[in-house]
Amino acid sequence: MLKNKFLSFTLFTLITYSASAIGGFATISFKEPWYSQLIKPSFNPPDWIFAPVWTTLYLMMTIAIWFFWHSKNRNMNTVYIYFIHLIFNTTWSIIFFVFHNILLALMVLIILIILIITLIIRFKRVNLLSAYLMIPYLLWCCFALILNMSLLILN
Repeated sequence: MLKNKFLSFTLFTLITYSASAIGGFATISFKEPWYSQLIKPSFNPPDWIFAPVWTTLYLMMTIAIWFFWHSKNRNMNTVYIYFIHLIFNTTWSIIFFVFHNILLALMVLIILIILIITLIIRFKRVNLLSAYLMIPYLLWCCFALILNMSLLILN
């Protein structure tokens, strides 16, 4: 059983951090000079904060889906929603940083937040810890929504 748990944790880590890697590549490759030329709100965090925050959030997401996966009453539809949510997570970076489309990125972020809320509700029914682990991610994405909206208004 331990081997199975180790393998499942490794697979969920690889899948979750693949979304991070794709989004990170899109950000690094296409961010500048466009992003630095945007008018940003006064509460915009410094660039260096994003990598450690996202790394931590991806780890929490991985642990959340892993605990859910090893729960007695898990269901595959929730796992599928988790994978779909990762696609939207990655898509935001591509739309925002590659295509420089702030409005479409905002719409993707709204869908992402709805998917995160859905995951929290579904996780809560099966594994409370999984639900709690997703809350910081939800809060960060809500903050990102405010930032995204501000950038849309200011630019």
